[in-house]
Amino acid sequence: MTVARPPCTAVVFSSQRSGTGHADEYEQTARQMVEMAQQQPGYLGVEGACGADGFGVTVSYWETPRHAQAWKKVTEHVAAQHRGARDWYADYTVRVATVERQYGNHRNPGGLD
Repeated sequence: MTVARPPCTAVVFSSQRSGTGHADEYEQTARQMVEMAQQQPGYLGVEGACGADGFGVTVSYWETPRHAQAWKKVTEHVAAQHRGARDWYADYTVRVATVERQYGNHRNPGGLD
């Protein structure tokens, strides 16, 4: 679970996989993008889930909108975005939001507040 304390910027990527194959390449690229994002200034964390039907949501957290925008422009990330639009996704939406507060019922020490 990601620990990103408000206020922060959340980039919400909702997608429907196209089912056209390339699963190994997709998984490898996704891992590489997370590893690369972790090295970017302002990165706070990432969470994601994917259903059996290929619908997924990935949320990355950033200190500021400027940090999130900088990640969008990283050359390798731009290439992965183009590849995704061409080969991996039937549909996707990106939403950028400001997280003002969070709460929950966390049973593990060190979880989100």
